[in-house]
Amino acid sequence: MTTDKVLLEVLNNRFTGIVEEMGYIIHRASFTVFVKETWDFDSALVTTDGEIFCYPRNIGVTNMLGMHMGDAIRCIADYEPGDVIVTNDPHRTRGMCTHLPDIMMFKPLFAGGQLLAFAWCFIHSSDVGGLVPGSISPTAFDKFQEGISIPPTKLVKAGKLNQELLDLILANCRIPDQNWGDMKALLAALSTCERRMDDVVARYGEDATRAVIPELLHYGERRARAVFEAIPDGGYEFWDYVEGDLFSRYHVRIKVRVDVSGSDIHLDFTGTDPQIRAALNMPTYDKPNQWLVLGIVNYLRTTDRSLPLNRGILRPVSVSVPKGSLLNPLPFVATGARHAVGYRVSDSVLGALSQAVPRQIPAAGAGQVAIVLLSHLDPETGQYRVNVLQPMQGGCGARPTKDGIDGVNFSAGSLRNVPTESIELEAPVVVQRYMLTDETAAGQYRGGAGVVFEFQVNAPNTIITARGMERMHIRPWGRKGGEPGTLGATVLSPGTTEERSAGKIDVLKVGPGETIRIVSPGGGGYGDPFQRDPELVRRDVANGLFAAAEAAVRYGVVIDAARVDLDATRRRRSARAAPAPEFSFGREREDYERRLPPGVQDAVAAELTAYSGSYRNFLKEQVYDAIMANGASPLDPVALRERVREILKSVRLGEGGAA
Repeated sequence: MTTDKVLLEVLNNRFTGIVEEMGYIIHRASFTVFVKETWDFDSALVTTDGEIFCYPRNIGVTNMLGMHMGDAIRCIADYEPGDVIVTNDPHRTRGMCTHLPDIMMFKPLFAGGQLLAFAWCFIHSSDVGGLVPGSISPTAFDKFQEGISIPPTKLVKAGKLNQELLDLILANCRIPDQNWGDMKALLAALSTCERRMDDVVARYGEDATRAVIPELLHYGERRARAVFEAIPDGGYEFWDYVEGDLFSRYHVRIKVRVDVSGSDIHLDFTGTDPQIRAALNMPTYDKPNQWLVLGIVNYLRTTDRSLPLNRGILRPVSVSVPKGSLLNPLPFVATGARHAVGYRVSDSVLGALSQAVPRQIPAAGAGQVAIVLLSHLDPETGQYRVNVLQPMQGGCGARPTKDGIDGVNFSAGSLRNVPTESIELEAPVVVQRYMLTDETAAGQYRGGAGVVFEFQVNAPNTIITARGMERMHIRPWGRKGGEPGTLGATVLSPGTTEERSAGKIDVLKVGPGETIRIVSPGGGGYGDPFQRDPELVRRDVANGLFAAAEAAVRYGVVIDAARVDLDATRRRRSARAAPAPEFSFGREREDYERRLPPGVQDAVAAELTAYSGSYRNFLKEQVYDAIMANGASPLDPVALRERVREILKSVRLGEGGAA
């Protein structure tokens, strides 16, 4: 059945209004700071097969469009009106949920006594139990350290609350009252969606409503294919790294090949490093998971601003993800900080795609969101209270025609900052600084500045966690001659004789009077800095982003008495003739790849596929240790593969080591 185009547009907008109303209900009715201030929640309408057919444009997070609910839906044998299913289990939903703090609910919607669709929504809970307050420790090594796991189960059955299940969930978290408040916000949103969809069916008829749903997905697919058709056919390869300093001697590589053929896109992650004994694994189950396609979705939304937001836009996209790799781990691994990997996947996909369409994709942004969380003892109850202080983003990468946006990473721009007044009201801290850094990556268009967040703790027995810290060792890459971005940092007791670097935070114990300064990364630059408009350089100097002397060195702009000396600037710029590299990765990554060349990493990754996924990271580190100790030539791939095999044979594994 082909639906009238006017009706298609009318109902698409009606559905959009419904899912956005759901979002506003969650926002207004929720209890925890991370939901009501930062907006880590989402809502959608979903087909009976599990595809999102309507998604909000302007509220909640923006990275869930690739989610598929099919496996979670099939976990329930029968649905009846009034049911609400709750889950947070990555394994049983096969990647619909990707870590335990994401509490998801979905509700069957009926028309004429038959299932019509599902309403879906989620919140990120600030605590679901586990090893640490906030539930996420980057160094956790299995999911049982990360909190309670809820398989898809009816929280509400035929309109009646399952009190025993609710009691079990709330008994296993540190903030039961706040979690129940957030869960009630989800229930309210689902109930409102049900009423609004009943109104749609009453006004437009059951047949028309049913017919529109698949048509919307087909329409989204057609619009996406039109965008993909404009990308030159070919295979484009790129890799980037998740930093391994909290759990390993080596970084973790994410490698992707983007194959474009007509209007079809294939993402091949062969060569990505193995799963790890840390909480950065990404459970995708070899499907176009929301995190794997984040870069593609952002590209589509930027290229076609009126694109319908439904999962039809991802029907042209397929993926290959090796089992046992970081992006398709075996069940029961820790996944709490998987967002750190998700943003690096996005960087890698866009880095590959930018080789095909360089004038449409920016340099790398900060590529991280460090969720700074504070937990302290309540003196009256003796229980720990848990508060998210700030989602620390960083600077956006410079765009092909504009500077990067300061303090906002384009991959995570939907997460809002927490007002200082709310922080100080909810937690025993005083915020001393919340400002932009005074360092940015140079380019014809400069990278966006990172953020400084400095606060003093005023309570004893306080625990700080900050999962997702990245780009503290490997910079965001610059593009077309632009400099790589700036690194993040953590400093304890800044400005005192006891000032010291804390590196990445896993679990940090602090007491009254102690001060912590967290600096987020800045985005990479785009284009040759010596091509930057001198007036923009002068303005940056006037705004305190860098000094006049630095402007002369990095931009070739001579500023005298707060004015640009145009003659001196022309002379200085004409004296330099350096070719602009396609990508600028920075000294830190270049040094790492001199010690472990990409050819070596490729050879190791290829040989490790013969072993069980649970052993591969251990074997990788053993091989890297041997190579680092003795050296290896990346110029002889045959000899290199033999060398890797010899090292692997020398490593003694227990029975069952081979896959």
